Amino acid sequence: MTSGLAILAIGFFLGMRHATDPDHVIAVSTIVSRERSIAKAAFIGVLWGLGHTVTILAVGAAIILFGLAIPVRVGLTMEFCVGLMLILLGALNLAGAMTWMSNKFSPSHPQVAGEHAHLHEHGAKMHLHWHSHAPESEHHGESLAPPAVLERSFAGLGLYQAMRPLFVGIVHGLAGSAAVALLVLSAIREPKWAVLYLLVFGVGTIAGMMLITSVIALPFSFAGYRFAWLNRSLVTGSGILSLAFGLFVCYQIGFVDGLFTSHPNWKPS
Repeated sequence: MTSGLAILAIGFFLGMRHATDPDHVIAVSTIVSRERSIAKAAFIGVLWGLGHTVTILAVGAAIILFGLAIPVRVGLTMEFCVGLMLILLGALNLAGAMTWMSNKFSPSHPQVAGEHAHLHEHGAKMHLHWHSHAPESEHHGESLAPPAVLERSFAGLGLYQAMRPLFVGIVHGLAGSAAVALLVLSAIREPKWAVLYLLVFGVGTIAGMMLITSVIALPFSFAGYRFAWLNRSLVTGSGILSLAFGLFVCYQIGFVDGLFTSHPNWKPS
């Protein structure tokens, strides 16, 4: 009994260490980089850990209890999806940075009030078009309220923000479930204890990711309220890192490990 509890304790701390894998940290950093609240960042870490634990527990338990064997190409595909997800997360961060740069250095409309002119071209002729803008304080004075259906739709954006780290954790869990389950099988022969180990491992992963996201959020929280340019730099940097690492992972899985060749080679790790 004592040795079993010791193994479970080891599983908890191994779960915390598992949360520090580079692909995990890079993925959550692209999400946390948009948060200025440390508490919200910690909650993002919890959601990521929950998604990761669900798939680790489901797939790992199937391997342990039913002897499920994951084909080589399926295993490589699950890990390839991690690379694709990193590319997507990085691209989303960079798209936000590019939008800000476009609005900053090439605004669609000057920040002016009063009468002014725009230069227009129609056919082969150029002419000036004069018009005016009310001051910003009066600009929305007679605005119409948005339709109720739009308010209901955009109210759900909070759910999207919550589902994103959960989905990212699920994908990471799929990619790592086989390795974790095989490692447990080699050390614990009793299926019930092995499944319990997976659960404790998942709880450790949740705790570890919660701490990591809190630490990552510190510079973003500091920069967000004092130095807006530094916050944008951190967001852009996390996007570039995620994009580059995702491309590396896809190349490694697709060509070095052979997902896109006739001789794939997969060793769960």
